[in-house]
Amino acid sequence: MELILAVDLAGGLVVHGKSGDRAGYRPLTWGIAPSAEPEAYLSALQPRFLYIADLESIQGGTPQDELVRRCAALVERCYLDRGCRSPGECTAVAGVTPVVGTETAAAAIEDLAAYRTGYLSIDIKGDRVLPWGIRPAEMLRHASALPFEGCIILNIGAVGTERGLVRQDLEEMRACYPGRLLYGGGVAGIDDIRLLADAGFDGAIVATAVHHGTVPLEWVRRGHTC
Repeated sequence: MELILAVDLAGGLVVHGKSGDRAGYRPLTWGIAPSAEPEAYLSALQPRFLYIADLESIQGGTPQDELVRRCAALVERCYLDRGCRSPGECTAVAGVTPVVGTETAAAAIEDLAAYRTGYLSIDIKGDRVLPWGIRPAEMLRHASALPFEGCIILNIGAVGTERGLVRQDLEEMRACYPGRLLYGGGVAGIDDIRLLADAGFDGAIVATAVHHGTVPLEWVRRGHTC
């Protein structure tokens, strides 16, 4: 199973996301982080795969595209959520795998059919998909008919909390979608990684657990469990 390091970028720095309270995010300078400066941070952690959330762009500000390009050049593959609001914005940064977040991408589920590349991020708060308020399993059934390379279940409300995962929920979501499926948000450690693998997920997006040592940094460097 693929292991992907999550990096939230705001104001040109790596910040620590928690529970989706973006106004309260602060530079990530603890754990194994030597610096919140993104290139120094990535050079030290040396992940194989990277997931970037450009919080400036997601919240309607100026995209940090040049910084993203420099970060992407340090890894084998980079997934990028820059808050796409149209298919044209989705492909603005070359050399990355675009992530199309339900939080920003479309007014209606049917409008997602206009996107022809990348991964669909099913953004969740309070166990409901933003902005439509449906259950993740229902959204995954819709996604099965859409032209994405795969889906990401991103539990924004659980980001940074390490609250752990529930097997029944994972198995239900996996059963609703036949393509590649990644999970991020609330992964607490190795037991949750094993839960995801047993449920048939193709990858996990992690950050806080790496800094706390409950997911080995070596796994992130290899890009898979060992």
